[in-house]
Amino acid sequence: MKIARDTAVTLNFRITDLKGKPLESGTTSYLHGGYENLFPKAEELLEGKDVGESINCELQPADAFGDRDEALTRTLAKADFPPGVKVGGQLQGPGPDGQPRLFHVVKIKGPEVLLDGNHPLAGQAIRFAATVKEVRAATAEEITHRHVHGDHGHHH
Repeated sequence: MKIARDTAVTLNFRITDLKGKPLESGTTSYLHGGYENLFPKAEELLEGKDVGESINCELQPADAFGDRDEALTRTLAKADFPPGVKVGGQLQGPGPDGQPRLFHVVKIKGPEVLLDGNHPLAGQAIRFAATVKEVRAATAEEITHRHVHGDHGHHH
């Protein structure tokens, strides 16, 4: 089966910076067809591919993890955090729009904690390489939920 709208696709992927430094790799599944489960440019290149076929593309920040948004950084008093807050930890809090957002603890400097709600790779151009591992028809439930369920997909 070839990749087309409303197919569930499993990929082995690798993300590197433009010099080839590895940033992330693994296996992921997504619902193909503009459901915003994968970088749109990568999804476009995957259209019509079959198991075993690959893509390799360079993505600018706006086409990957987005541009950095300094409105998503904040410095708060360490006293406002539970004991044991550490660099690398994650906390959920309201974003600038009031919606819940995941913030990463990026620095603790004396009595202050620096949080960043940007994706760690925001602002970076990347190279995305993927090989198609599996393609199947998506279930009606997956289409309704707009994502793949099960292994390497979304779990409810």
